[in-house]
Amino acid sequence: MTEAWREAGTVAGGEAPEGAGPAGAPARGTAAAGGAAAVGSPLVARPLALPRCGLTLRNRLVMVPVATAKADAAGRVTETLCEHYTTRARGRHLGLVECEHHFVSPEGRANPHQASISRDSDVEGLRREAAALHDCDTPVLVQLSHAGSAASSALTGMRPIAPSERLAPGAKVGHELPRVMDADDIGRVVEAFARAARRARLAGFDGVEVHAAHGYLLDQFFSPLTNLREDAYGGDVFGRLRITLEVVDAVRSELDGRMALSVRLGGCDYRPGGNEIEDGVEAARLLEGAGCDLVSVSGGMNYYTRIDTLEPGYFSDLSTPVRAAVGVPVILAGGVRRIGDAERLLADGACDLVGVGRAILNNERWADVQWRRLERAHQDAGRRR
Repeated sequence: MTEAWREAGTVAGGEAPEGAGPAGAPARGTAAAGGAAAVGSPLVARPLALPRCGLTLRNRLVMVPVATAKADAAGRVTETLCEHYTTRARGRHLGLVECEHHFVSPEGRANPHQASISRDSDVEGLRREAAALHDCDTPVLVQLSHAGSAASSALTGMRPIAPSERLAPGAKVGHELPRVMDADDIGRVVEAFARAARRARLAGFDGVEVHAAHGYLLDQFFSPLTNLREDAYGGDVFGRLRITLEVVDAVRSELDGRMALSVRLGGCDYRPGGNEIEDGVEAARLLEGAGCDLVSVSGGMNYYTRIDTLEPGYFSDLSTPVRAAVGVPVILAGGVRRIGDAERLLADGACDLVGVGRAILNNERWADVQWRRLERAHQDAGRRR
């Protein structure tokens, strides 16, 4: 599917959605620095307006969620966490920042010092987190997550829950088996995501991302490796994705019309008996139909890595057919180390936005350095013409 907004670099007909300002305008809370790029400029420098909401991104680079463990022991946002984001975004060379996974309920906490979005009292700290990025003129989403069987009673004080009494591949030896979720548990989890979305809205985020990848709870439902249910939440792709669709619907009901909703989709497990690429494509179509503004393609029960390739954009074998099947922007991350990698993936049609995680985590000046290299290369190319 080729959408007009993809060809134009903005939205259909070259016009921004209602309330977004003129096509190519910087995003809400952003300035024009590094903004609207002329035709013929590098693809990564071109702005993109999300066709379903009023958010416009100055360029195609996304800082995707990577856990930092910089919250305090109670899961509260710290100044250290805020500074982590400001040092990476203050150069205004990122089109979007997605803050790391925040747990939506205490039982779904994955790690010590993971940030919480599970309590109304979290809103004050979350407001500082969002403001830290807005002060850098950069739009920001917050990722909502429930760890499912990846949680532990040693951390949460509660037995982990999951779709089936089965651990995800790669779980530590001796990790406790989860309790199988019943209908009440499912309803409670869906409500927890919805309440987390409400807190994100109150805190001033530009949107949220639902984490349905990397072996966490929603991915555990989607993968046939961990979902052995015989009820409405198991079986075929639609059944296994049902809880995620319910979460998306509940989350959307708590967002205002100008907030973006992304799903990080573990579309393929890359393991025998797991989800295959066609399952991920079908899931992406269903998520688009449920009202997602973005689909962020990643791994499932292989988590966020590939053992068979280190090629930049190593989930492009999944993102390319997903992009062809849906009409919303697709984010691709995985192994992107240089801005030239991003340019190639965009030129190949593998995605609409390129996510960078570990490279930015390890080098706070990554975006600034890479953007200067891009500008020099573009200037040199112009002189040669």
